[in-house]
Amino acid sequence: MSEDAGHYPSLEQRVVFITGGGSGIGAGLTRAFHRQGALVVFVDIDDAASQALVEELKRETGRAPQYHHCDIRDVAALQAVIDDVGRTLGPIQVLVNNAANDDRYSWKDIDVEYWDERMSLNLRPMFFAAQAVAHQMMEAGGGSIINFGSISVRMALGDLTSYMTAKAAVHGLTRSLARDLGVHNIRVNTLVPGSIITERQLEKWIGPEEEASIQARQCLKFRLEAPHVAPAVLFLASTASQAITGQELAVDGGWG
Repeated sequence: MSEDAGHYPSLEQRVVFITGGGSGIGAGLTRAFHRQGALVVFVDIDDAASQALVEELKRETGRAPQYHHCDIRDVAALQAVIDDVGRTLGPIQVLVNNAANDDRYSWKDIDVEYWDERMSLNLRPMFFAAQAVAHQMMEAGGGSIINFGSISVRMALGDLTSYMTAKAAVHGLTRSLARDLGVHNIRVNTLVPGSIITERQLEKWIGPEEEASIQARQCLKFRLEAPHVAPAVLFLASTASQAITGQELAVDGGWG
């Protein structure tokens, strides 16, 4: 599979902040932005995977992205990392709200505590990261915020009530912030991944039968993986998409 995402000079030396950047789709984004010459900072809670990614990219390029351990459910801690990055590296001009958790859970067993915890992970951090970063982007003269939605919103899937509710709300968040921040030359868009096959998906939910069903729904008959997502995110982050805001871009192999 080719990882040729093109080259965007506007991303060189640009400070990029990625949530959940240590594994899965997020690790693919960290690699892609780092290889563009961006100054990448990512947060995650998986220290082993994140440190391994830092070392991998340091060996490959002679420089390393910055990793900060941060549970994004802790809004104060998340915003503190963002503020620290702005002071030490310069204003963040690209925010990628990637982190989420799509664990399955029966609607019959959901209680208020579980519901609130899922929203605190899958929705709330997107707004408060954008709120903190927006001030830095204003200082820099503009920027790009990319929120991750989900193809699941278009589907009738079971045991994903709280996750799909949060992901549906992402589209409203993007549209509202695009209006509020556009006057400051800050663009806000939603990236909608299809069924991206990661190690976690293969371990927990997707076997041969499930993957065959996925490809039957897709127009393109091949496995979608993290490197397929990164080129679209790079485009939305770069000045090549400077007239695009408030939009949804699907990378789903033609599912919808």
